[in-house]
Amino acid sequence: MALKKICDQLNLVKQCQKYELSLWQCPQFLFLVMGAVIFFSTLAIYIIGSRYIEEPLLVALMVLLTSAILFIIASIIIRSFERLAETNRMKSEFVNIVSHQLRSPLSNLKWAIELLMSGRISSISEKQAEYFKILKENSVRMGELVSDLLTVSRIEQGKFPLKKEKIYLQDLIEKTIKETEIFAKASNVEIKFNSEDNLPQIIIDPNQIRLVIVNLSENAIRYINKEGRVEISLKKKNDNLYLEVKDNGIGIPKDDQKYIFQKFFRSGNVKKHQTEGSGLGLYIAKSIIEKSGGKIGFYSQEKKGSTFWFTLPIK
Repeated sequence: MALKKICDQLNLVKQCQKYELSLWQCPQFLFLVMGAVIFFSTLAIYIIGSRYIEEPLLVALMVLLTSAILFIIASIIIRSFERLAETNRMKSEFVNIVSHQLRSPLSNLKWAIELLMSGRISSISEKQAEYFKILKENSVRMGELVSDLLTVSRIEQGKFPLKKEKIYLQDLIEKTIKETEIFAKASNVEIKFNSEDNLPQIIIDPNQIRLVIVNLSENAIRYINKEGRVEISLKKKNDNLYLEVKDNGIGIPKDDQKYIFQKFFRSGNVKKHQTEGSGLGLYIAKSIIEKSGGKIGFYSQEKKGSTFWFTLPIK
């Protein structure tokens, strides 16, 4: 048993899988790298010391002292990385478990509210219907947050496979726009879609790319003051399809732009304009696009609007 435990600790691949990290981020691999650095640093000090210091004992003492200091520093750094990796793993597991546990009661709550609103159990007054509507909207919002947290957890754990198939991206965009048209009309926003002709098919996961398009288009609609316009365009650019979502909304402050794809980040002016939102949508969108082999970015000017874009490779 003890031998097996030692073998498991020496197995770099197994240790990296435990922390759900790549080899280059794994504390055990970093320890080996630091060991190599210490060895070559010690060797260099010995060669230099032997050349300029005549007393062999002094050279040996200097080499041992340097090695000890470097080893202590390396151990402290690696242990810190190990604690961070373990904390991150536990956090991901906690989010995953809690999100799964919340899904069932939220679904039950949603169906119970809909049953009460239907009037099949007993008649409800107009005021009661109004309260039920508020409850339903909040349960839907909670369900979306739980779904986003589960997606983030799967991304971080590397358990986010893409089910790819060959499709026309313009067809997927048109279907997605139809889904968001009700929200756009309710917000007095017009959605315009332009696409180049004869674009080739690409191999993607349509459900995940649809999620990206929904995130970008709904963000554009949500952060437009009063009436506005969202322009979605699709064209071929080198060996990629290039999609752009442009709005004339509130824009993103320059100081906030470097954080825009981070988890849970929401810009200061966005919080004033729109209190809803988890700050996970753009993080998820970036992860999906990069996993699909593409790139994502944006350019924005406060009070003038934003343009988010992404590319997908033509294969």
